[in-house]
Amino acid sequence: MSVRKRIWGWFFFDWASQPYNTLLLTFIFAPYVKELIGDGAQAQAVWGFGIGAAGICIALLAPILGAISDVSGHRIRWIWLFSAMYVVGSYALWWAAPGDFHLVWTLFFFAIGLIGMEFATIFTNSMLPDLGTREEIGRISGNGWAFGYVGGLIALVLMLTLLAENATTGRTLIGIEPILGLDPATREGTRAVGPLTAIWYAVFMIPFFLYVRDPKPPVVLRGATRAALSGLVATLRGLPATPSLFAYLGSSMFYRDALNGMYVFGGIYASGVLGWSVVDIGVFGILAIVTGAVFAWLGGKADVAFGPRPVIQACILVLTFVAISIVLISRDSVYGIALAPGSKLPDILFYVMGALIGAAGGVIQSASRTMMVRQANPERMTEAFGLYALAGKATSFLAPTLIGVATAISGSQQLGVSPLILLFLLGLILLRWVDPEGGTARGAEKEAAAWPAS
Repeated sequence: MSVRKRIWGWFFFDWASQPYNTLLLTFIFAPYVKELIGDGAQAQAVWGFGIGAAGICIALLAPILGAISDVSGHRIRWIWLFSAMYVVGSYALWWAAPGDFHLVWTLFFFAIGLIGMEFATIFTNSMLPDLGTREEIGRISGNGWAFGYVGGLIALVLMLTLLAENATTGRTLIGIEPILGLDPATREGTRAVGPLTAIWYAVFMIPFFLYVRDPKPPVVLRGATRAALSGLVATLRGLPATPSLFAYLGSSMFYRDALNGMYVFGGIYASGVLGWSVVDIGVFGILAIVTGAVFAWLGGKADVAFGPRPVIQACILVLTFVAISIVLISRDSVYGIALAPGSKLPDILFYVMGALIGAAGGVIQSASRTMMVRQANPERMTEAFGLYALAGKATSFLAPTLIGVATAISGSQQLGVSPLILLFLLGLILLRWVDPEGGTARGAEKEAAAWPAS
């Protein structure tokens, strides 16, 4: 199998999985849930608690599964399992119908799909260093993220033009009723986002499974689980001796959690504060994804030229500005300045914020996995990305839960998202202690020598 085919196969995971983030987490399904619940603040709080619960599950299991994979070598097998969870969880959202809406079951299946996507991502990310040299992986990561954004964009355009109906008119973005005879009265067009996401993933994962192989032959090792857990414990104990890796895991824990908070609540926020429809939010999503794709590609080049740390720092500053701006933009005022009734300025500014979130979000996620490769022990790469997922999910309940609590206490969606500002700043501060070359990660190799090799 040629290296080029392996790289393109790996790219297709980003293409296949992106609609879960684009269509379900942010731009289509989350605003639809808000419409079903009715009250924007209540929907934001409930959504926060539900996503937070899934995050706890991911945080607890991610490093353990990564450690087991490094010992056994069965990465593809795990990806098959979590892909099945992705498909089942997303497809089941079809049954979230008006008049027959069961919030607990909806959140349960949403969480099943989300957990499947996150765990599959851990194993595919761990394959990144096998696709090129240290100098090449920044470009490969950026290109993969950009390719994924293009897939998410196409899926979103299809959803908006052919399926997702406006709640008032029953028409899609281009003025037609949902295709395939779907009934707009029961929101079948919008609910089709679940099956579309599932089918999209199943079809476009075919190149991945055809062209990507485990980098080392799988082995059946007696006591593999015990050996893996022993190794994980040794790695965790050794983190204070690798301050760069330790600081990076802490930094990414905060800034990625804040970014995910923006993605998860962006649609619900726009719906509740600005009164946008699902179609309006979809257009907002198209703009964010286009800028995300372009800047992820450019960010890969910047990663190669300057290294991932300054790229990440610049993105955090942009996203902190966005977080502050979101709190200060409402239908009645902008940055504390009162507006005339019917002013379109809040809408225009929120579109600008969406473009900035897309641009900085795509770049920071691409550069972050490049930085993780630099910090990690090459022999324990899946475990490292399991720890990376732990860092991303150990507090993944924090942003949604803080937003849920702040919203419930204040009764305001605007004040409810203010905790994101603090999380971004904490991430920026901790980056000071990160070695941009990942030199201190070499201490992890010494630590790894203390436990059984696979």
